[in-house]
Amino acid sequence: MDDLVRFPTLPDVQSRPDNRALAIDAVGIRRLRSPVTIRTGEGEQPTIATFSMAVALPAAVKGTHMSRFVELLEERTGALDYQGFRTLVHAMLQRLGAIGGSVEMHFPFFRVTAAPVSGVESRLDYEVCWRGEQSAEGRYSFRVKVSVPVTSLCPCSKEISDYGAHNQRSLLSIDAELTASMEMRELIEIAEGAASCEVYGVLKRPDEKYVTERAYENPKFAEDLVRDVAVELNRESRVRSFVVEAENFESIHNHSAFARLKSR
Repeated sequence: MDDLVRFPTLPDVQSRPDNRALAIDAVGIRRLRSPVTIRTGEGEQPTIATFSMAVALPAAVKGTHMSRFVELLEERTGALDYQGFRTLVHAMLQRLGAIGGSVEMHFPFFRVTAAPVSGVESRLDYEVCWRGEQSAEGRYSFRVKVSVPVTSLCPCSKEISDYGAHNQRSLLSIDAELTASMEMRELIEIAEGAASCEVYGVLKRPDEKYVTERAYENPKFAEDLVRDVAVELNRESRVRSFVVEAENFESIHNHSAFARLKSR
């Protein structure tokens, strides 16, 4: 219920006119944490999400009603999927009386993975971001970003060393604008498939031997990682555009190496 209805005698300063003739591109709230349940093809998963919500503000309006963003999240019930997220964006625009705006939701997403030899299962977490945006012209766009931990092994080190090669944990991210539903799992698997080797929560000794040798047989520069992911995404009709980034947390330097590739 709006403040004007609940408190009719209190002045509403935010609704007063503004005479500076300057529209604001985005105004809203950031870093609001809220419990949510995510619905995927693998089932439902409770998590804690961090929201950023914003709308465009016309030049003639002094301010937006910040409390309405929070009220909208408090009223939300049920699990969120891609369609439910789009509904949330549209509900925000209606609540705030705006023609354009966006909702961004960051959350940890867990998957159960099995070790490659022993089959021991463990959970691995991935940082995910959903971003839904509607333009003033009414076009809705939706992006999914997954940040995937992987292993990379240096091809140069392997080539020049009499034995061994330096390897490291890397973070491979895919930020994709989707035209149709595509599971987060699918994007995660594209990233893992481009790496020297996947990473796991629990490994027994036979597993450790396997991943060490697999990485050694599959060396990748940061440049290889982003290019190999881009090759797969270019084949995917559900992806309109993408940004791929790899960061290698170098094991023989005190800096990281990184590469970024945007769709053309």
